[in-house]
Amino acid sequence: MADEASPVMTVTAHKDVRIVTLNRPDQLNGVSAELHQRLAEVWDELAADADARAVVLTGAGRAFSAGGDIQHLLRHHSDAALRERSIRLDRAIQTAMIRFPLPVVAAVNGPAVGLGCSLALGCDLVLIADDAYLADPHVSVGLVAGDGGVTLWPLLTSLLRAKEYLFTGDRIPAAKAVEFGLASRVVPAAELTEQAMALAHRLAAQPPEALRATKAALAVVVEQMSRGGMEAALMAEQSTMTSPDYLRIVTALAESAENRRGSRDGRKE
Repeated sequence: MADEASPVMTVTAHKDVRIVTLNRPDQLNGVSAELHQRLAEVWDELAADADARAVVLTGAGRAFSAGGDIQHLLRHHSDAALRERSIRLDRAIQTAMIRFPLPVVAAVNGPAVGLGCSLALGCDLVLIADDAYLADPHVSVGLVAGDGGVTLWPLLTSLLRAKEYLFTGDRIPAAKAVEFGLASRVVPAAELTEQAMALAHRLAAQPPEALRATKAALAVVVEQMSRGGMEAALMAEQSTMTSPDYLRIVTALAESAENRRGSRDGRKE
């Protein structure tokens, strides 16, 4: 696979490892409509790459991903077609990552929030920078955690911890993420890329048939344990996109972001 770039995502090759980078650094890699689509497409593209043996997923700039782009989120309240499309893409992303045949290493270089957190936890191994954190604030913005929280958290940590942090949306610092089973290990921020690439190359050197078959067997376990919860959460997330709480909270977030942008622009003049 040749190196590929888009305005919102890059895919680069380093020998038999592919590096997928979320590429909206000025928006903290918030998931726009275009990035949402690319996240649903890229896994099939990588699976078809005969020369690929492992993948690293990371974010450009100072964030892994801050979750949904605020303006994109706001449009969901009044646009039924967009709601249906987003839920379809969320289902496709979760399913594609579970079934993806190659090992995926998350290099969590900064905040991984909402869908960004789900993307990180959907990887096979999660290296997290010592100054990064995880959070899933779906409930805090009036939504059900349908894009991965309900699916993944109970498989990775205790049900009590999953409930606490999904219900509150509180941040989980890097060391706590490892303690809770939501990350593999903490890495100094300056060494994150190097260590993630070294791990990916180590996995790429493993006997490919045995590694793929092991991952496929584990995927069956994940799908059997999560299928009902995933679908229930997705449908509930779509429903809560129309709620008054969601509209009120996301509108306030959008206004706050606009005010901050205006203040920054004023200082530049």
